Amino acid sequence: MARTAPESRSFQRGEPGYEAARRETCRNLYLPDRFPDLIVQAAIADDVVAAVGLAKERGWRVGVRSGGHSWSCNHVRDGGLLLDLSRLDEVSVDPGSMRASVGPGCRSHELDAHLEAHNLFFPVGHCEGVGLGGYLLQGGFGWNSRAVGLACESVRGLDYVDADGVLRHAGPDENADVYWAARGAGPGFPGVVVRFHLELRRRPPVIGGRVAIYPLESMADVLRWSHHVGPSVPPTVELMFVVSRALPFTGEPGIVVITAAFADSLEAAQRDLAFLESRPVGPGDVPPFRQMSLQTLTKETMAFLPDDHFHVVDNMWTHASAEQLLPALASVLDGLPEAPAHFIWMNWSPQRERPDMAFSLEDESYIALYGLWRESGSEVAVTRWVSDAMKTLSPYSTGIQLADENLARRTAPFLADAHSERLERIRGEVDTARRFHSYGHVDR
Repeated sequence: MARTAPESRSFQRGEPGYEAARRETCRNLYLPDRFPDLIVQAAIADDVVAAVGLAKERGWRVGVRSGGHSWSCNHVRDGGLLLDLSRLDEVSVDPGSMRASVGPGCRSHELDAHLEAHNLFFPVGHCEGVGLGGYLLQGGFGWNSRAVGLACESVRGLDYVDADGVLRHAGPDENADVYWAARGAGPGFPGVVVRFHLELRRRPPVIGGRVAIYPLESMADVLRWSHHVGPSVPPTVELMFVVSRALPFTGEPGIVVITAAFADSLEAAQRDLAFLESRPVGPGDVPPFRQMSLQTLTKETMAFLPDDHFHVVDNMWTHASAEQLLPALASVLDGLPEAPAHFIWMNWSPQRERPDMAFSLEDESYIALYGLWRESGSEVAVTRWVSDAMKTLSPYSTGIQLADENLARRTAPFLADAHSERLERIRGEVDTARRFHSYGHVDR
């Protein structure tokens, strides 16, 4: 049966349905006091062409939303047009050519469900609900990305609407500068992507993980060990730890060390995880390796990011040593609010050469702070914890990634200088009217 596409809808400011449409564009319950003149919920690519054409006619600037997981709600701006692409979510998979084409509104976990049926794989995001538009444009740190590369590295082409409202294609041999920008520019991309063309891989036969839980007092031991083993952890293994005052698994304060493995066999997975035997001595046994679907692994990750919460987040890349970071992280831990607020440390230790693309900033490890709250009156304390923590950690930061950006509140580099300069040249050439909004700290 043919899929019936939803109808395009639009809402002018002040009209019935406008505020619900604005609210719908952000997963974060914190919604900035910014109000577009018009919100368009596009259903097909032609709707996007028409909407950008209208913005050109009226001299409006354009914000673009795909999945709404931008914690800063970067796409919601005062005045102009807010273009909601969440309904452009079609997926087409060609197992023979190992390719897929996807709409920007397709959720990351939805793509994985399509691919699982064909025993295929793409490094989709760690969280449910993330729209592929924003995920792919900012780089795409997904499952097994240490081994197979950032998700944007597997983008082989894209269809986009330019600043004049013209539907175009970009790839290595056509509009190559736009293709370069699409792989890492994030919200600075000078167009509206309506379809991505992706290269796929065979699904790893074995997917699963192990966890180890420690009391908060073990922070120094866990951090030192993680830094020690991190560079030698096999690229098919993800290593991270999460610190919370109430872990989802136990309800108790603690640190959970999480490993996820992608392997050709159970024996290979266990071999790749052998480094866990050197872990610090903890209060209990570490459960054995548990094989599970990627969908289950993603659902378990979401235990730290419940729906219907306010969020303030920030992050940083670093190559600082454990000894350098320990005093700063001890201060971050001291001020850690009640759950579900938490912070993570993730081993990255990049071992791959990247293609020439806008994405250009990464480092050995990644630290992210997630301030979450529901109760009125908590905003000031939680927001202060995030901002104070980043001030404490900032001497060791080499930049940020756009997935957890907080640019409306704190500026930080997210591209190498030369790449940032090239991106601005491209934006100036293909979007001379500055039709499309850029980053929150540049043009709010």
